[in-house]
Amino acid sequence: MPAYHSTFLSDPASNERLVGNFALSPLKTKFRGPAYPADGDYDIIDEILDLFRANSFFKNFEIKGPADRVLIYGILFVSDCLSKITINTPKNEAHKILTNLSLDHFAIPGDANFPLNSLYLAPRDRNEYDLYKGYLTQFRQELSARLIERIYKEDQLHPSKYWLAFTRRRFMNKSL
Repeated sequence: MPAYHSTFLSDPASNERLVGNFALSPLKTKFRGPAYPADGDYDIIDEILDLFRANSFFKNFEIKGPADRVLIYGILFVSDCLSKITINTPKNEAHKILTNLSLDHFAIPGDANFPLNSLYLAPRDRNEYDLYKGYLTQFRQELSARLIERIYKEDQLHPSKYWLAFTRRRFMNKSL
């Protein structure tokens, strides 16, 4: 059974803005950054959260386009987020933890300590580097905020055990 790929592969608007081979997909976001606002109710972050649990079982993933690279990065970031939350972490504490995680210094493709340099092209110049860094910061903030809303949907004091069950799974045997 093959892994689930992004539905935004065929969307010309999502592949219009590229840095290296990473699509700067439009986002529905309340955070400031370089991402264009998304049309409609469904964006790449919703897709990442929908496909995370199904794709986390796969060790191999065939990349079919730039939107799949966004999907891979998002799934690996969600894995990192879930590893920071325990069953006894209340929602407000989880919000602080994941906000700090999304804003902390992180490597981008092309940096020596980025673990997925074989899958992503480095930015060509300083302007692309700044655009990439700004987009990924905005992307990580929005993804962590929506993840918190999903895993604390039923209970504000305890995260969903159905989400935390995936903390030990490693998509593609990789982590950020």
